[in-house]
Amino acid sequence: MFWNASALNGFTIEATDGAIGTVNDLLFDDHNWTIRWLIVETGSWFSKRKVLLPLSALGKPNQETRRFSVHLTRQQVKDSPDVDTDQPVSRHKEAHVYNYYDWNPYWTSGFAPMSNAIATPTVMPFPGDNIEPRYQNNGTDAVQDDGDPHLRSAHAVIGYHIGATDGDIGHVEDFLVDDETWRLRYMTVDTKNWLPGERVLLPVRMIGEIDWYTKIISVNIDGEKVKSSPPYDPLMTSDGPFNERAHQYFGLKLLDGDELRKLKIGA
Repeated sequence: MFWNASALNGFTIEATDGAIGTVNDLLFDDHNWTIRWLIVETGSWFSKRKVLLPLSALGKPNQETRRFSVHLTRQQVKDSPDVDTDQPVSRHKEAHVYNYYDWNPYWTSGFAPMSNAIATPTVMPFPGDNIEPRYQNNGTDAVQDDGDPHLRSAHAVIGYHIGATDGDIGHVEDFLVDDETWRLRYMTVDTKNWLPGERVLLPVRMIGEIDWYTKIISVNIDGEKVKSSPPYDPLMTSDGPFNERAHQYFGLKLLDGDELRKLKIGA
């Protein structure tokens, strides 16, 4: 199923013995656009702060109750390492959190917890993907406190301008997240200054270059191709045939996960 990334903000995180807090943001790896962490803002039950929770601790989000179950106790979260989520999160800090929970980190060969959490499949780079984004810093995206420049806030990227090969086409309004692999699959692009009232979906695999300083995402496609792309309907985003049409239209090979999903849906 696909989710709007922003819709996950505000979801309650439910520990085995009570609520912990609410989702504040998602941190994703800009190498393969996979969500690595949830930033959770804790409630007043203990000194209000933000904590990092890895996906290996989480169950599936429940759309009706707006809750995530987490395979942890409130005390475990309370005693977890302090991480300043307003600053770049370094690999060292990530490792510190994983060590605390006694889990293998996602960058090792096995993305599976060693103790009390459920096993989660290893997330590998896009197979057969020939489009490799180039990331420009222009010397301004300084890494503070050993920060990892490849770990990005989904909330911060919303609003970035989208540049086609022949000009600006709008800005990022949201992302669609695949809750099976936790990859950001599509950008929802607001084109109101170019196509009044229209929103389009662009696969993140169409991204050719990102300038984090000027906040511009360049895509390998022209405006006319975007204008004629399959129409965006929020009710269709979990639909296998739509995903297949979008990939065919943009000349992308369906990934293994997409093919499996299509078979499950019966497309």
